[in-house]
Amino acid sequence: MTKKGKTEIPVTVGSDNVFADLGLPEPEEELTKAQLASQIRQIIGRRRLTQASAAALMGIDQPKVSAVLNGRLANFSSDRLMRLLTALGQDVEIIVRTKPRNRARGRIRVVGEAHA
Repeated sequence: MTKKGKTEIPVTVGSDNVFADLGLPEPEEELTKAQLASQIRQIIGRRRLTQASAAALMGIDQPKVSAVLNGRLANFSSDRLMRLLTALGQDVEIIVRTKPRNRARGRIRVVGEAHA
């Protein structure tokens, strides 16, 4: 029911993956890349690196740093993003385990360390 002439807006509950909700191909890969890029963005921000200094550390040019920071990830694989994280002095761990019974499929998830 609406109050004072306000129109109700239909809401659709999404999944945990916006890329799947949008119907993009390979949504798990896209989400993983976005999560890895988010970690890179956080590290660069936390260390107060310029794009040029981050580029030098990662061994790429500044426009590529800009692309990662702005979520333009079409030219980056998950593997490449993980290598950029290691170049920034991060350890990347991949843990494989059995999925819970309440989920139909396994999933890929990127979890970063909490920093105070």
